[in-house]
Amino acid sequence: MTGPARAGALIYARHLARLAAFYQQLLGMQLLHGDAEHQVLANADFQLIVHAMPPHLAANVHIDTPPQPRSEQAIKLFFTVPSLADAAQLIAAQGGALYRERYQGPGFTVCNGHDPEGNIFHLRENHAAQASQEPTCN
Repeated sequence: MTGPARAGALIYARHLARLAAFYQQLLGMQLLHGDAEHQVLANADFQLIVHAMPPHLAANVHIDTPPQPRSEQAIKLFFTVPSLADAAQLIAAQGGALYRERYQGPGFTVCNGHDPEGNIFHLRENHAAQASQEPTCN
């Protein structure tokens, strides 16, 4: 990705370095630049800014071990990965979780999970040969 991104997402983190490393490893992202307040990550498809919570807010955020999913968030990001099985192992090793339930979409299999801070996301594994045969999912 060259130049400023035209689209992406920003996620607030209590533990900036840990959460940025999680998404770098899971999504094969590169660190474009960063400082004590944020890290800008990107791959060919997406730019993600991981931004440290202001200290006065972070002091009031407790993250359990293992983290509890934040099921009432307004936005759920989704990403495509080469393999859900490989992603599950990486996610578990980094302190998150990939849920067991799988859904079939048009040409892909999906499942939900959460990162080390409990932010819920949706992962997709593409199956191009099946694209026109599978029902849609929510």
